[in-house]
Amino acid sequence: MERFHWVRHRCRQLLSVDSERGWYSAPDGLPSKSSPQRVSGKRRTVLARHGPHQQEYEAVSKKYKGNGIRTTKYSLLTFIPMNLFQQFHRVANLYFLFLALLNWVPVVEAFEKEITMIPLLVVLTVIAIKDALEDYRRYLFDKKVNNNLVRVFCGKEKSYIDRCWSDVRVGDFVRLSCNEIIPADLLLLYSSDPHGVCYIETANLDGETNLKQRQVVSDSSLQGSDFTPESFHSRIECENPNNDLSRFKGYIEHSGEARVGLHSSNLLLRSCTIRNTETVVGIVVYAGHETKAMMNNSGPRYKRSQLEKRLNTDVLWCVALLIIMCLTAAVGHGLWVKNFRHSVFQVDGEISPALAGFYVFWTMIIVLQVLIPISLYVSIEIVKLGQIYFIHNDLDFYNEELDSTIQCRALNITEDLGKIQYLFSDKTGTLTENKMVFRRCSIYGVEYPHVENARRLEVYEAEQNEAAGHTVTLKSVCSGKSLSCRSLSCNRSSVSLHTLTAESPEEEDQLSNHATARTGAFCSRMAKDVVPDPELVRKLNSLCSSNLQHRDSSTESLSSLELTYITDFFLALAICNSVVVSSPSQPRHAVPQTRAPLKSLEEIKSMFQRLNFYSFSTPQIKGSPRSFTSKLFTRGKTGSCNFSTPPSNSIDGSDLALDNSQETCTLKSKVDLPDRWDGEDSAARQSTEDLENLRDLKGDGDGAKENVDLDRDVQSDEDSDDDLLYEAESPDEAALVHAARAYHCTLRGRSAESLMVDLPGIGSLVVQLLHILPFDSNRKRMSVVVRHPLTGQVVVYTKGADSVIMDLAEKKRGSEQAQEIYKHIRQQTQKHLDMYAREGLRTLCIAKKILEEDEYEVWLKRQLLAESSIENQEELMLDSAERLENDLTLLGCTGIVDRLQEDVPETIEALQEAGIKVWVLTGDKQETAVNIANACKLLRSNDRLLTANCESKDACAALLEELLIEVQHEKDGEESSFHSTSSFILVIDGRTLEWALQDELKASFLELSCKCKAVICCRSTPLQKSKVVQLIRDKIGVMTLAVGDGANDVSMIQVADVGIGISGQEGMQAVMSSDFAISRFKHLKKLLLVHGHWCYHRLANMILYFIYKNVMYVNLLFWYQFFCGFSGSVMINSWVLILFNLVFTSVPPLIFGILDRDVPADTLMKLPELYGAGGTMKIYIPATFWITILDAFYQSIVCFFVPYFALAGSDVGMLSFGSPINTSALLIILLHQVIESNTLTWIHMLVLLLSAVLYFGFVLLYSAFCVVCSHPSNLFRVETVQMSQPLFYIICALTTFTALLPRMLFRALSNSLHSSAALRSAQRDDEAAERYRRRMQRWNMKHTGPSSLPVCADNPGLEPGGD
Repeated sequence: MERFHWVRHRCRQLLSVDSERGWYSAPDGLPSKSSPQRVSGKRRTVLARHGPHQQEYEAVSKKYKGNGIRTTKYSLLTFIPMNLFQQFHRVANLYFLFLALLNWVPVVEAFEKEITMIPLLVVLTVIAIKDALEDYRRYLFDKKVNNNLVRVFCGKEKSYIDRCWSDVRVGDFVRLSCNEIIPADLLLLYSSDPHGVCYIETANLDGETNLKQRQVVSDSSLQGSDFTPESFHSRIECENPNNDLSRFKGYIEHSGEARVGLHSSNLLLRSCTIRNTETVVGIVVYAGHETKAMMNNSGPRYKRSQLEKRLNTDVLWCVALLIIMCLTAAVGHGLWVKNFRHSVFQVDGEISPALAGFYVFWTMIIVLQVLIPISLYVSIEIVKLGQIYFIHNDLDFYNEELDSTIQCRALNITEDLGKIQYLFSDKTGTLTENKMVFRRCSIYGVEYPHVENARRLEVYEAEQNEAAGHTVTLKSVCSGKSLSCRSLSCNRSSVSLHTLTAESPEEEDQLSNHATARTGAFCSRMAKDVVPDPELVRKLNSLCSSNLQHRDSSTESLSSLELTYITDFFLALAICNSVVVSSPSQPRHAVPQTRAPLKSLEEIKSMFQRLNFYSFSTPQIKGSPRSFTSKLFTRGKTGSCNFSTPPSNSIDGSDLALDNSQETCTLKSKVDLPDRWDGEDSAARQSTEDLENLRDLKGDGDGAKENVDLDRDVQSDEDSDDDLLYEAESPDEAALVHAARAYHCTLRGRSAESLMVDLPGIGSLVVQLLHILPFDSNRKRMSVVVRHPLTGQVVVYTKGADSVIMDLAEKKRGSEQAQEIYKHIRQQTQKHLDMYAREGLRTLCIAKKILEEDEYEVWLKRQLLAESSIENQEELMLDSAERLENDLTLLGCTGIVDRLQEDVPETIEALQEAGIKVWVLTGDKQETAVNIANACKLLRSNDRLLTANCESKDACAALLEELLIEVQHEKDGEESSFHSTSSFILVIDGRTLEWALQDELKASFLELSCKCKAVICCRSTPLQKSKVVQLIRDKIGVMTLAVGDGANDVSMIQVADVGIGISGQEGMQAVMSSDFAISRFKHLKKLLLVHGHWCYHRLANMILYFIYKNVMYVNLLFWYQFFCGFSGSVMINSWVLILFNLVFTSVPPLIFGILDRDVPADTLMKLPELYGAGGTMKIYIPATFWITILDAFYQSIVCFFVPYFALAGSDVGMLSFGSPINTSALLIILLHQVIESNTLTWIHMLVLLLSAVLYFGFVLLYSAFCVVCSHPSNLFRVETVQMSQPLFYIICALTTFTALLPRMLFRALSNSLHSSAALRSAQRDDEAAERYRRRMQRWNMKHTGPSSLPVCADNPGLEPGGD
């Protein structure tokens, strides 16, 4: 320990020397190509607010923001101008403003000036009220957050006082207690935990409920009971504010001392909650809007849907149509003026026909303004909100286990769900549960199948299926908050701040009620109750076998080496992680300062240094199936050495060494084992003596009276074994820790600098934790550097992906025979890895490395330099890790079960039937991915597998061409190209995919993948996933959807047209980046096939109806121009004209777009092929648009000319002539919607009736009481007189029937002659089922006797026999 402190002190001296050279200077031999210089503006300096550097603090803190937040857009003074400015950024509002201003020009005035302002004022007022309410709600939230109290150090009073969050500044010392929310980003300087550890919950930030461990700045002299802010004279240099939650770079300089590196584990983030720690003190480094939480608060995602892009094109066609109609009117008016220049109609002065036509052009722009469906955009937004409401309230999306439902984060692309053509899915956590359960392992090249463990998993799975629907919510069972602070003296509680949520009193009661049943994150019963393998148990029992002393030297050497591998393997599983240990009764399990579980630890240490392996006692699993466990183990004390031999085929120690497994026997026959391993022959010569000493030291478990105290301690520990809770950051970490615990290698406590581990046969030992190299997607591995508690050596334990670990463990130094043994271990382990992958198991490799002291000192120097760097810290840390993680000794591998989610095969099958191509993009092994593809029915027995695994770019190009020729040849040989292209599945690994995505090979890969039914990309990186999605989206021009659950899927989700995140076991990064968030993959089926189909169908039909309505009504005014000299006059009162689209016919299209159903949900789920109608955009295409325009022209002609000819020759006035036309138009438009609607509910009928009643009520009251309104086009008594005449109703009825007759005939013929084959099939199936049910009922009535069993009428498989 003293030597380690000397090394750290020496490194700090070297660092202080290096720091004099500048911002950063690379040490000798370290690459410095990207070494940054001291550049101003790329970092920030933080000083204590009430420290000795007051002048410098005032200078640097001026540019730092305060901690008050303001998410509002407006103030009382700026609301009107800013809101109007923002609203007039929209083209629609500018269009309305232009028309309103144009109508104020006298020569082109069409209506009364006030009337043309109504549409614009209504739109601006409604949107302003909405914006004001939203901003006021944000204001209340900001006020509540800013007024929260926190204890901040006051320099004048020399104590902590209560201050509002908004008054906190960078450099302030903040003191927090348990359950308090962190007000700003703090650098942790002090913790009440003696080891300088603090636990936080980040659920408010990223949704993850498991606890995260943070620690005081390393080597901080501040940690201790005598910490006071006045004694803080250090300077903090850190990076500028950014939104990366997982990164923090900087260093702290103490007065006259070296720099100490800072990293993310030292930073407490705003909006997180302190848990399980009584008191912490930190200094504010980022405040307010510069905190990482606020910089990540981007709000809802907004995308532009494909349907809106198509709509914009059609709006341009409407603009062109408007210009044509206005030009026609202008030319017509010019000709009219020219022909009647000297007529009695000329009342004004002389005016040229051209100028008159120019004036009329702009007048007609005002008259025909409704032809441009600008209000359609507002209607679309309202309809989408209604659609999202129904999606949110669909109970089929509710997950009872997680107590969550679907989230619609992108508010304007719901219709894109109905047009998906390519679906890209992650595997782990998306197709599978991501609930890792230890299944089997391989150690020293020997495979341990854990057969009983497999049976246990089958039993638990059956129990879960039976108990479906009886689970409790996540908050009450698996919440990270399960480790509450009620046992601590916490005087403050969390506050509820909307996004900064806390439990309600009811939830608190629920948590307390479930205190005994709670588990940590990923601590399910299935994961915890691992049944050990009996073969592995026998080998552990052989350690203390009485016959062990009779083995020869070679056998003993092999046994010692294998047991060394086994113990190192399980020790690595227990400590190579970031698991936080706790229990319901104890909020955290810290590592005690001193504990001596053995009588003479130094004697054990010296013996193990010679023997080079550890002893193991019999594993004992509480909670496992007792019938099996009792046969495996004795129920002795952990500290004793009372091993039992399984009842089956008792063998002595020498036989056991020879019969461990087939691999061991093969190894012995191939290799003449030496008496030494890498020159260490003392272990072989003294192994028997040391084992006897070990047994004598610990006792035989029956008569060792000196171990009574130890046994009592261990027994008490055993009693609490089942209460241990492991808060893991990933499910595979928890699975491996539980597996090690099954063999009594139990992780009991963790602090920043040490771990407490129970070793079977020894007891609890404190393992000094030197460094943790966390997992990242580039290295694909994690390592811990520890000082071994028995040997004192510096040991690196590494776990990671097999593709990486196997490469890092390629070479082994030593004798030729030792190399041969190690080569055999590698070969056998690789064979077992392949076998695990074929079974669909997730594989991890475990390795270790022993460092010499001088080697560790050199690496430590580089590591400290990397930690204290800022601008290129990632590169230096990666280089440091790669220098450490090499020449590893492979210990073994693990196989972890990750089951498919429920209904995944059925979901993928339905999506493929719907015409959606499903691709799987995963980072797992190829064999694992293929196995999962088989299980989820993506790969079927009749499909042909095309595998692309290449070693070079040229080989990749040749293989792609070869596969293309093969597929094309097979396609040419088949009569049906569809069946040919559907029979190929392409499987490509990451290395080959990297070459295939290059420009030279991109076209070949794209062509090949398009000819395949599905593509499985294995070993793919997050960047490769996004490139694949982008390639398909851009080159083919199809609608893409990406679904994933982890941070490695974020780039893929963001690139796709529609991104879906699954709120699973890997946090909320994918959900936060997605457009929609679901809890299970099976929800995609209904989301796409039902809601996607409905949303697209509803919106497309509503857009067509809206365009039809506007064109039809505007054309009535256009036809009238032929009879009024194209003067711009109208035969309808201006108030009625404006309110017709604004009020009378505005609500029915909204209801139509929200509630219409062309096909019931159960039919869409049963017949996925119906989804193709929306996916291929057959509803809203150019052909349907122009058919709608033509139909609108026809109906307008009928609506205008039928009343014209009916009233021809009469003396009706202009408004009397327009009355039946306007009424007929209203009836035609409303009944047209009835014809087009597939669903008519009471809501539809009520809205239609109210629209008609509102129209008639308004025109009647207006004409009856408004005497001088709308002069000179006064409507007084016009409508009342018209509606009192029978001719009015005859004209309206005849006009309506004639106008709608073609549409009714078209729909009748279309539904009769061209109905969907799928719908006809469904109808036939329903009719057949009904006939069968009736036939069974008749048969039962005829043949059922008193003692006979009736045939079930609902089971077609029970066919009755003949009479």
